[in-house]
Amino acid sequence: MERKIINIFDVVGGKAAVSTEDGERLFETIIAFLEKDVKVVLDFVNIETLITTFLNAAIGQLYSKYDSPFLREHLSVRGLQPEDKERMVRTIERAKEYFKDKDNLEKDIREAFGDE
Repeated sequence: MERKIINIFDVVGGKAAVSTEDGERLFETIIAFLEKDVKVVLDFVNIETLITTFLNAAIGQLYSKYDSPFLREHLSVRGLQPEDKERMVRTIERAKEYFKDKDNLEKDIREAFGDE
């Protein structure tokens, strides 16, 4: 299987992966390769600041299109700082939970805020 390494530093243009826009751009790039059955390696070397907003946009929403076994086979990361590994794991866990039962979760949220 072909493999593509995506340098996050190059995608975001610096040491901070923080914006939703950058995350969306990365998401679209990842999707383009996955659709061609290319294995994607996300390289976080030189990223000093990584926040959940970016990860939700870039990684979390992948679970709306692909299941866990597919992503485990086709997507990997390297170069993450230890604290960022935890952030990545939490983002993935929340995304899997959200997309597993998205309709009921959104209904519960609307009811909680009285927006039925």
